[in-house]
Amino acid sequence: MNEGFQFLDIILFAMVAAFLVLRLRSVLGRRTGNEDRQRDTSLQQQREADNEANVIELADQTDQTDDGEDMAGDAKPDDVLVTGITEIRLADSKFDADEFQGGARAAFEMIVHAFASADSGTLRSLLSEEVAANFQHAIEERLEAGETLETTVISIKSAEMIEAEMRGRHAAVTIKFVSEQVNVTRDTEGRIIEGDPNQVTEITDIWTFSRNTRTRDPNWKLIETRSSN
Repeated sequence: MNEGFQFLDIILFAMVAAFLVLRLRSVLGRRTGNEDRQRDTSLQQQREADNEANVIELADQTDQTDDGEDMAGDAKPDDVLVTGITEIRLADSKFDADEFQGGARAAFEMIVHAFASADSGTLRSLLSEEVAANFQHAIEERLEAGETLETTVISIKSAEMIEAEMRGRHAAVTIKFVSEQVNVTRDTEGRIIEGDPNQVTEITDIWTFSRNTRTRDPNWKLIETRSSN
């Protein structure tokens, strides 16, 4: 009799267990094999969303590079001049651009007056051998013709440094002079053959001065002259 009751108890427990299993499956759902894919898809979407939130837009590097190359290729004359002055200062620590321009003004007037008055000694001390030879040749031609040159520098309107560079051990600086002058050439009789004593003429001269930075001689000499007039 007891065995019959035990059998009924087992059947009852089995039915309850089966009922619970069915309930759990209805709540949790069946595993179809797509759960891992869905989870991976969700993770991927979350990562993409996170990446989009962290994106920082960069400037167009190509345009910036092109601009940089254009700037490097467009070196201004002032930049070249500054570079030249720096090179000279490295070779001669005492070089001062402002003082040089002041000295160049004084040298300009001395040379112009010395040429007019045929002062060969002063010219030799201020000019290179080649330039001095050219000046001397012009002086001799004038003297042979019996002519005299009267030059008065009324003013030096500007003395602008336009070039500076090292040529080996020699520093070279080019100055553009704009001056107002009165120039009169007379013959042996004192008659005016060129110029007007009452006329002031603006003249632009471009002169290059140089000195050997390896020597103790601080003097600069005129090594080249040209005129834009």
